[in-house]
Formats: sequence, structure tokens, C-alpha cells
Amino acid sequence: MLLKDLGFNAIPEKYRTEIKPGDFEVGRVIAEHKERYTVTTEKGEFEAEITGNLRYSASSREDFPAVGDWVELTIYDPDFSIIHRILPRYSIISRQATGKTSEIQIIATNMDYAFIAQAADRDFNLNRLERYLTICYTGRVTPIILITKTDLVDEKQLRQMLESIRQRIANVPVLTVSNTTHDGYDELKRNIENGKTYCLLGSSGIGKSTLINNLSGKTLMKTETISDSTGKGRHTTSHRELVVLPGGGILIDNPGMREVGIADSESGLHTAFDKIMKYAMNCKYDDCTHTSETGCAVRAAAESGEIDLDAYENYLKMEREKDFFESSVAERRKKDKSFGKMLKNYKKDVNKNRH
Repeated sequence: MLLKDLGFNAIPEKYRTEIKPGDFEVGRVIAEHKERYTVTTEKGEFEAEITGNLRYSASSREDFPAVGDWVELTIYDPDFSIIHRILPRYSIISRQATGKTSEIQIIATNMDYAFIAQAADRDFNLNRLERYLTICYTGRVTPIILITKTDLVDEKQLRQMLESIRQRIANVPVLTVSNTTHDGYDELKRNIENGKTYCLLGSSGIGKSTLINNLSGKTLMKTETISDSTGKGRHTTSHRELVVLPGGGILIDNPGMREVGIADSESGLHTAFDKIMKYAMNCKYDDCTHTSETGCAVRAAAESGEIDLDAYENYLKMEREKDFFESSVAERRKKDKSFGKMLKNYKKDVNKNRH
């Protein structure tokens, strides 16, 4: 398999030229297992670890390899290789780490498109769609909305769903598929380009694993049914994986996400809610929060129905999350700086006492 078959293009090639590559192989991380990585190169597939230097210099989890990364590595044997360097990422999907208010979790990197998948029968949620759109725009990834399990609703319900998306979300393609009847698969395949990388985002139980199996023509992913007791999807993918499809596209699967925490995403928010931003240009104050200020064009538009009220409330909620995340990061940096200063003074005192 050639690197271009894995999605290697002019962007990582340019980065590699600029940083003067050494005598290393280039490969792409296709799976991650608790800081052990599976990397595919032109010579084959290899298990790899990162160098101690890379581990030591990492300031956060973001500095470790992630699925989709292009890396330089030394290959010793199929079960042992060493990753020396991660090539700069040109796009990234990330979210606030679950249960950690100031940390980011990388979902996948170096993608061109993201399929935001929701099941028509029980998972459909416009607020969550807007969350996924926000993290896509923040990470410079082009979103495509994908409604699955269309065979489980009637035509009227599906039309209403699609119309509700059109009313609230502009300029994003919407595709529909059934994993059972394969309706919509031809259109889906036409939207997967040779050499481009795609990411599948969505909750558990929406048919992502079946979708990958159908697109690849192989049973690559375990599939399970919806839990009868909870009505929710069971987790069937425990780690992210990258799959090369027969048509030449590259697809990255992800574990189902129950939470889509917003992290450091002002540009993403403004793009996802561009209609609100257009009204914001007419607000009386430049720093308007669109909550209680007099002369707020956004609030007036929401009250008059020109802006969807649910979209307006969802935007405000996500703005609050973004602000809280940013303040948490600032607080953590302040603590880290204070700790570093304290440690430096301690070492200075120890050295002084020795003399």
C-alpha cells in the first residue's frame, strides 16, 4: 500500500520537507490502544510506542499521537517500532475531556470531512447536531450530516426531520441511509472521494459499525443491537480505527460519544451559528452577550421568531461552556506556573544550602 492510499497528500508532504526528515519511515496511525499504536507504512502494519523524549516533552495529552496522525518512526520488527515525531496536523476533531474541565481529548486528526451520524428512530437531536458542527468548524473539518436507520421511520417523519434541519442549519449537505435496505448507499458512496479522509461522529447504537462493514464489504467491526433495558446503544468500538475503503476513501471510526463538550471553540461557534452572528453585527454594543443588554439585535430576533428560539438557547449554553472551559484552562496554567516557580525556588534553596 502506498502512502497516498492512506491519504498522504501535499500538506503532510510539505510539512515533512520543511522539518528535514531523517532516516525514518513515514506512516499513519490507524489505531490506538492505551499509548500503544498501530501504524501503517508502505512496508506494512506495525505496532509502535513513542520515544521517551517525546513522552517527556509532551505538555498535555494533545502532544501524543492520535488516530489519523502522520508520524516518523523506526521499524525494528512487526511488534516493536518507535515513533520519533508527529507531523503537524492540518485538521483535528477534539472535545472537552469527559470529567475534566480544562483538558482536551483528541478524537481524530488530519481529516477532510466528518460524517455527523444520527439515527432517525431515536437519536435525532438538533442541539447535538449543532455541537458536532461546532467542533468540526473549530477543527477545520467539513461536516456532512448523515441520518441513519431511515427504514425505522415513515416517509412523513423523515421529511419532517429533514425540514427541521434545513430550517436551523444552512450550507451543510444532508444524506440519508438505511443499513437494512441499503437505500441511500449509492449517494453516500458518491460523496466519498478517493484519497480523502472521513471521520464518523455520533452516539452508540446508530449503526456506525454496520455502516463501515457495508462500505468496506468486510466484517471489520463488531455490531450489537440497542439495549432493551435502556433504549441506548451499546458501545461496540472501544478504540478509534482507520479503514481504507475499496473506492479509495479513508474512514476513521470513533467510539460513540454520549457527551460532546465544547472546548476553546469561538470560531467554530460563530460558523455553526452564522445566522445569529449576522444579527449580532447590529447589536448596540460590540461586546454584547446577547442575554440582557438593551439594543441586542440577536435577542430581538429570537423573540420575534426570526431566529429559532431553540437554536438561540443552544448557542447561549455553548457560549457559557466555552467561557467556563477557557477560564478553567487559564486557572490551570496559573497553578502550573506557580508550581513551576515554587519548584525552581526550592531547587535554588537546596543548591544554596549544599554550598
